[in-house]
Amino acid sequence: MRKPNPALLQDPRRAPVPAHHPEPVLDVAVPVFDEEADLEPSVRRLHAHLRATFPYPFRITVVDNASTDRTPRIAARLAAELPEVEWLRLAEKGRGRALRAAWSRSPAPVLAYMDVDLSTGLAALLPLVAPLISGHSDIAIGTRLAPGARVVRGPRREFVSRCYNALLRSTLAVGFSDAQCGFKAVRREVAERLLPLVE
Repeated sequence: MRKPNPALLQDPRRAPVPAHHPEPVLDVAVPVFDEEADLEPSVRRLHAHLRATFPYPFRITVVDNASTDRTPRIAARLAAELPEVEWLRLAEKGRGRALRAAWSRSPAPVLAYMDVDLSTGLAALLPLVAPLISGHSDIAIGTRLAPGARVVRGPRREFVSRCYNALLRSTLAVGFSDAQCGFKAVRREVAERLLPLVE
């Protein structure tokens, strides 16, 4: 245990003010638009999961995309109640706009986002971000199309998603399998280079 500095003990005005909580290593953005039904249970579930399993300081940033229902009030209440939760209110809709706003202001070295319905199992979050925290990778993209993945959605949505991803792979030669999956992460220095290029 580190011994206190006697000079600081003699003059408490010089003592550093303890932070409410340390700077986050991970900032999870949750973009929302008119999500008054799902927002609170999902954020509480995500918060409880991170508190119980994530070994580093974290933050959850709820980004409200011009909601017209009670979403902003719920987000503000969650931010006031849970110390690791913050919220932003944007005047315009758009997931890309939400991520740009949240990630541009975050001090965390690893930035992630997930859809508010938490359609990806929360147990996958640490494996998604661990290679970024260690510096092994710069970007991580979740997929629902990996062998063995279990996805529950309608046949029409499944068909459209697979066609869209096949089109991306064939025309742009991308190396990932599921562009639409709302489960991605990036190192902050990489995001700082990429965000100005996004339109």
